[in-house]
Amino acid sequence: MTSTAKVIQKASELVDATPTGKRYSDLVRDICATFPDIPVNTVHGSLHKFRTELPPGVYQPSRGLYRAIKYQEEGERQEAEVANRLKKEKIREEDFYEVFGDWLINELEECTKAISVGGNRFKDKWGTPDVVGVREARRSDIIKPPTEIVSAEIKLDPANLITAFGQTCSYKLFSHKSYIVVPDNSSEDDIGRLDALSRIFGIGLVIFNPLDPSDPDFRIRSRASREEPDVFYVNKYLKLVEDELFA
Repeated sequence: MTSTAKVIQKASELVDATPTGKRYSDLVRDICATFPDIPVNTVHGSLHKFRTELPPGVYQPSRGLYRAIKYQEEGERQEAEVANRLKKEKIREEDFYEVFGDWLINELEECTKAISVGGNRFKDKWGTPDVVGVREARRSDIIKPPTEIVSAEIKLDPANLITAFGQTCSYKLFSHKSYIVVPDNSSEDDIGRLDALSRIFGIGLVIFNPLDPSDPDFRIRSRASREEPDVFYVNKYLKLVEDELFA
């Protein structure tokens, strides 16, 4: 058996034995440890062939990650289990609004004040953010930064992530920064796509534990970039929450 064949066979075995999948760097490390006589450059070359001609039963849920197709069904089963538990325990998206607003203020330090909105408060087919925050200059600031508006869309159901992304994009009309907040039981493929799209569109991506509103464990995947919104829409929508947000 050639060195390339050995590497590809071992890579397939490693992926098949790991439910969460194996990253490229992990494959290189494990294969080099198994075959110390095979030069590392040969390992890289063989893995290039592996990833361009994936063996049957292996797929890429996201960049640099390789996973056995048999575990894809396991992920879908886990999504269903989480959905059933959310329904049984009556956990709602609204349960995360206030705690995410606090996280924006205290952990991410993107806002000086944040409020829960949600529902159809803006009475607009483009949607209403779940959380709206404002960042204003503090008295202690030597250089006073301009006021910024931050909006966020929170989703519990992984099936609604495309809709959530579209809504988050629309909030850029009146927000300097927009965040999409998605459950960590979403598929690696979905999170990978959202991560790539978020970086392209300048949207912030946060993942969280949807089963514990008291401790959601918010984790930042990508920060939102600051962009200038349309002043017309800023004034149009913020008038609806002015008393709460700027009180």
